[in-house]
Formats: sequence, C-alpha cells, structure tokens
Amino acid sequence: MTLLQSLNKPNCSIAGISEMLRRRHRQTQMHCERVVVMADYLAKACALAPDDHEILLYSALLHDIGKIGIPDTILMFPGDLDEQQREVMRQHSTTGETIVRLMQLANGDEIADYVRHHHEHYDGRGYPDGLAGAAIPRLARMLTILDCYDALREPRVYRKALKHNEAVEIMRSESGIKHDPELLERFLAIEELEAITNDYSMEMQI
Repeated sequence: MTLLQSLNKPNCSIAGISEMLRRRHRQTQMHCERVVVMADYLAKACALAPDDHEILLYSALLHDIGKIGIPDTILMFPGDLDEQQREVMRQHSTTGETIVRLMQLANGDEIADYVRHHHEHYDGRGYPDGLAGAAIPRLARMLTILDCYDALREPRVYRKALKHNEAVEIMRSESGIKHDPELLERFLAIEELEAITNDYSMEMQI
C-alpha cells in the first residue's frame, strides 16, 4: 500500500475528491500528491505526534482542493495573473475550507483550518486573514513551506521549473517574511527533497 492509498478510509470521500481534482486540473492534483510525500518527510523531521502527522498528510492532499471552484479562464490562464485574477484565485483557500468541512473527515475541522491558512505569511501579509507568526497554526505554517517549494519546482507557462538550489535560495530569502524560520530550516535539511520532485511519476495515483 502506498502512502497516498493509506489515506483512503471507510466512509471517506478522499479518493473521489482526488479523482475529481485530477479530471478538473491534473497539474494541481499532481502538485497535491507531491506535497503529501514531502509532508511525510517534514512530519518525521519535526517529530510530529501520530495524530498530527496524519492530519498534516490529509491537509497536504486537500490544501488546493478549492481550485475546483476557480473558473477555467483563471485556473488555466496561459500566463501570469493580473491583480484582479489573483484575487479570484485567492478564494481557493476559503473554498477549500468549506469543501473539507463538508467531507465529514475525522479531525475535519482542524484540516479545514489548515487548508484555509496555507497562504498566510509569517510577517502577516498573507491571506485570507492576515495572521502572523505563532497566530498561524503550526501545521498551516508547514503547508506554506511545502506548497511554496513544490510550486517553485513546477514549470509554469511564464517560467521554467526552478532547480532545487534555486528554489532553496528563494525560500531562504523569504525566511521570517513568508516562512517560519525554524520550520523552514527543518524542511530544507531533508535530503530527499530534490529527488521527490525530480523522480515523481506522472502516473502515480491515489
């Protein structure tokens, strides 16, 4: 059984939701799966308790589920978004929160909170609530780091995928601004990071 398969449980719609996202936007689904794999390493690096470890994995898998509700004209826009388009895209975190709260997952409200806050910044300039520092839930701060690294390593229509060292340099420059400094250093110390994004199979399924 793979890590992703282990997240499917009785009376739970995880597999169906993931398949819906795959059919809606394959790139986002693949991104979420890679973030799950990295979340597993980060949970171990931070010695999370078993319950928190599992909650982080579910939060990673579902953090971008709200993109299901973003219009095609923005989700699949072939270029960098303008400010008005970005404002619509930012709604994915609160839409995702709503979806997760309706899924009746164990610890679903906690997971929904982390989905809501995965774009908060350590300096308080993120969204949707402008939380800062320790006011941002710790697992949400982890999600911000995981999400950011994988996004930098993905190719975009307006730039090529960044190399591992390039992504690390950018993230270190954002320490204490976008990212929790202590959690960021734990994350960047994970030796497997580069391999996860280099070797991840495009055929990997839940």
